[in-house]
Amino acid sequence: MIRKNDVVRIMITDQTATGEGLGKVDSFPLFVKHAVIGDEADVIVTAVKKTYGYGRIKQIIKPSRYRVEPKCTVWKRCGGCQLLSMSYEGQLEYKTNKVREALRRIGGLQNIDVEPAVGSDLVFGYRNKAQYPVGKDKNGEIVSGFYAGRTHEIIPNTHCALAPEDFGKILDAVIKWMKRFKVAAYDEVKHTGVVRHVFLRKGFKTGEISVCLIINARELKHKEELIKTLSGFENIKSISISVNLSNTNVIMGDDAEVIYGKDRIEDLLGDVSFLISPMSFYQINHDQTEKLYNCVKEFAGLKGSETVWDLYCGIGTISLFLAEKAGKIVGIEVVERAVEDAKENACRNNITNAKYYAGDVQELFPKLYKEYSGDENIVIIDPPRKGSDEKTLATIVELGPEKMIYVSCDPATLARDLKYMTANGYEVKKVRPYDLFPNSVHIE
Repeated sequence: MIRKNDVVRIMITDQTATGEGLGKVDSFPLFVKHAVIGDEADVIVTAVKKTYGYGRIKQIIKPSRYRVEPKCTVWKRCGGCQLLSMSYEGQLEYKTNKVREALRRIGGLQNIDVEPAVGSDLVFGYRNKAQYPVGKDKNGEIVSGFYAGRTHEIIPNTHCALAPEDFGKILDAVIKWMKRFKVAAYDEVKHTGVVRHVFLRKGFKTGEISVCLIINARELKHKEELIKTLSGFENIKSISISVNLSNTNVIMGDDAEVIYGKDRIEDLLGDVSFLISPMSFYQINHDQTEKLYNCVKEFAGLKGSETVWDLYCGIGTISLFLAEKAGKIVGIEVVERAVEDAKENACRNNITNAKYYAGDVQELFPKLYKEYSGDENIVIIDPPRKGSDEKTLATIVELGPEKMIYVSCDPATLARDLKYMTANGYEVKKVRPYDLFPNSVHIE
């Protein structure tokens, strides 16, 4: 019988969807944080449930062939890079298997050939977006970095290995400005202080950077000095303030006020130019996004006569990337500002075969389908992590487009939705994972 605080020697034979190693002691499963599949380790049991337990590594007896030295001193406390102690080869194998197992276990799809995950050329420094919480440590000093896993404790780390080097320099400059002019950091317990988050974005093709301070105040004092500090960075093209007075975990306020430069920065995906505001959704790994969108183009097999339906279209990144090869593009998105951005992005790229509509997919899709349906209809959906809702899937089934391409950021909800589609007449033809998030457990 295993008890809490026992030390047991186990072989890690599997890894969960959230990155924990899994081993067994006399058929009793133990989930071990920061363990890598293939490790043999002495493990301290930290909790025991009825049918499973948890543990932490006391000592590695024989390291896995995938185990590497992590490139960060705070990664265990931060929790954002769950796979940092695993080689990139191992990460790609793990992620391919994660997709395969989700389709099998949740979707009931037993004989689907999942292609090997397509790796990222950049394993570090790939993030074009980062949101840094700002607060105080126990000594009252301003700190910024990332929240520890499942907490709101800020782990100081202004130079994250996943972000570009200039992000760390800009964040350091903001903190220096705060200290010099006594601009208080936000205290989320007392709901006092000013600066809540620093939100940075970079166009990887253009080099343009935007800085947005999320503040707990109607006005930002000493903002001229902030502008003077940050405008010294050559690539900063936009500085804005987003007011968030709510006692909430939501980061951004309702909008952002520009105090320096442009209201949006520019980036390119392929030859298509996009304007990106702090409020816009934009994939965080630029080069992998281009690979992913080229995959969508390949799977679509466009001949130039099709009507392409872009559901959950956002600012139109996928469909505008495809527009040159498509007959017609029709995009639907519930966020009105995103639709306006999509229309503007189409206009500035001289794309005339794309139309975008704001509204609920279940309501608009059937109406627009009657108006714009062509000889061949291809539906592309790229829903949020929670996946598509069943009403949208039912609408797709009812209208019966010839092909659907599903871009997913969560294998579990993808598998659930594919189970519905295959039960209603559709067949899964190809599955290809793309790693947009090296060193984390996420897979696109």
